[in-house]
Amino acid sequence: MKTKLTLLALASVALSQLCLAQTNQPVLEDFKPSSLNQPGQQYPQVNSQRYARFRIVAPNAQSVSVSLGLGGRGGTKLEKAADGVWIGTTAGPMDEGFHYYHLSVDGGTFNDPGTGNFYGSTRWESGIEIPAQDQDFYALKDVPHGQVQMVLFPSKYTNSIPVRTAFVYTPPGYDKDAAKHYPVLYLQHGWGENEYAWWNQGHANLIMDNLIAENKARPFIIVMTYGMTNEGMRPGGRRPGSDAMTNAAVANTTSNAPARGPGGRGGGMPNFNVAGFETVLVDELIPYVDAHFRTLADQQHRGMAGLSMGGMETHTITLKHLDIFSHIGLLSGGVISPADVTNTPSFKEKVKVVFCSCGRRENPGNITANHDALDHLGIKNTAYVSPDTAHEFQTWRRSLHEMAPLLFQD
Repeated sequence: MKTKLTLLALASVALSQLCLAQTNQPVLEDFKPSSLNQPGQQYPQVNSQRYARFRIVAPNAQSVSVSLGLGGRGGTKLEKAADGVWIGTTAGPMDEGFHYYHLSVDGGTFNDPGTGNFYGSTRWESGIEIPAQDQDFYALKDVPHGQVQMVLFPSKYTNSIPVRTAFVYTPPGYDKDAAKHYPVLYLQHGWGENEYAWWNQGHANLIMDNLIAENKARPFIIVMTYGMTNEGMRPGGRRPGSDAMTNAAVANTTSNAPARGPGGRGGGMPNFNVAGFETVLVDELIPYVDAHFRTLADQQHRGMAGLSMGGMETHTITLKHLDIFSHIGLLSGGVISPADVTNTPSFKEKVKVVFCSCGRRENPGNITANHDALDHLGIKNTAYVSPDTAHEFQTWRRSLHEMAPLLFQD
């Protein structure tokens, strides 16, 4: 693990130096449409240096700008041309991978009509994809593919919304052998996102398909559901009388606090009480999945992981229910600390995998120091730092790719 983290750090330094070199060079005019654009739309565009260019038709507007997330380097002001079209290019290279963004037009918030929409920051945001050097691990390839299906499961807890939604990934070959049963990973999204995030923005299904095809991971089922009980936070949702958003503040510590905003990024996550979702997950969703899919329905073959807020949920729920979960993954969502181990009865005996990760521009020192501390306690664990990324989906795609081969290796 030490060697792996050292290599990652060296790679991060090299990439950072490359980015600095790029910002001192002229912007290359080799822009191409983003892969997430609407059919036939030429903008937004991305060039080989990872700059993004935006073009908006708004002839009567007085100001137009683009608001990007952390890996997008903030805002980009567009300039109005004589024909009434606004155009602008980011000040520097963007991080590789997926980014949410939206337009600000005369103070109003709008989506870019040129690209697709993705649910983040509690609204449908525009999305742009910056091609990554390592994108092969989530590329769509000619390999056997699993299926992602939507299921509707009953929920007595959220009685004003009697049926809730989950997406279930079943691995390649699931339908061919009716006698075979599979482990299950419950995989949670971040604040402001929903159950679409991991397979839509994150490509979790393609990551698994490719790992399984390469014999690098054991086939397992992945279940992705909305991580709150307040459906009213989403468009068209109704707000039940549940305790999803109450007075239980998120712990503001360097060890366990996720960042805020889309996926947990800066600014906006209200006080959050995980108890409602814990009830839905443990008492309703898990029994439903075990009854309707061919699962290995025992603690040794069940895990939970999540990004950002989903990592916070994972931390809280798994430590309370080690009779249910044996594999734990916190992706930019804090750590399993030595105190967690000593304060949780039978942790050493019951937990098979502890995986904690973050982007290099988050708080890697805490991840690596905690890894060493758990090692000293005799807890087998893995720490992963994504090179040259922040609190964003490329960090979490890479994290899933690193974590999945470790899971359910009997």
